[in-house]
Amino acid sequence: MHETSSATKSLNTVFGSLGYEVLPFKNTAEKVIQHVPKSTSLSVTASPPKGIEATIALSERLATEGYEVTPHLSARMIAGKSELSEFVARLRAVNIRSVFVVGGDAAEAAGEFEDAVGLLRALHELDHGFTDIGIGGYPEGHAFISRPELARSLKEKAEFATYIATQICFDAPTIIDWARRVKADGVELPIRVGMPGAVTRQKLLRISLASGVGDSVKFLKKQQSMFWRFFVPGGYSPSKLVKGLGPALGSPDNNISGFHIFTFNELEKTEQWRQKSIDRYSR
Repeated sequence: MHETSSATKSLNTVFGSLGYEVLPFKNTAEKVIQHVPKSTSLSVTASPPKGIEATIALSERLATEGYEVTPHLSARMIAGKSELSEFVARLRAVNIRSVFVVGGDAAEAAGEFEDAVGLLRALHELDHGFTDIGIGGYPEGHAFISRPELARSLKEKAEFATYIATQICFDAPTIIDWARRVKADGVELPIRVGMPGAVTRQKLLRISLASGVGDSVKFLKKQQSMFWRFFVPGGYSPSKLVKGLGPALGSPDNNISGFHIFTFNELEKTEQWRQKSIDRYSR
């Protein structure tokens, strides 16, 4: 009974402080303003089809509207230290204090940054003023990078970061096992588990492919068992995954601290799901 009560309390706290990831589409700002409360933190993804300028511009707009915003800085989309310095100045000008650094999916690097580690090092050399810097984690592996290389890279990136946010994974035991390995490997950063919110299966796949969201979708297509776990009826719901992860919250053998919601711009439905979840776990 105590474990159930503790997990419920943790989930109630987590749902009150969820972060939403949005895509930099034409009407994203208007949808955010209409459906997302100012108390909800936002991150803005970066993808080659939209370009890094779309990410920076939307982040500036949302910040001026009063939101706490974390733009994604994609290493392979940034030309070099000069452009990075320019982006940092623009973000700090609107009081943005957090960034999320990824290697990125661009087929060719735009300049000197080939991966997240290179960009993190360059950022560290700047007087950037950010209080939070996030990096990516891959509970189910990466389609093109070996597990030993992922582990080595995570430790290297962790030196410059304050938290980890994972790519999409649909299996709670796999996420928990990975989080335990990360901590056992000496990485003590808090982990925010990335998961789709209240979005239809069809829209998830369509928007992911159209916007170049990244390796998680490519990996999903390569792993048939995982693909069917998500797309068969009843195969996935955010509430089911949250419930499976609940007992791990606050456990000393891992650093899972909360959830990071990939909204795919289904903001109204995602916020409705969050409010219902708050009501459920506050009883």
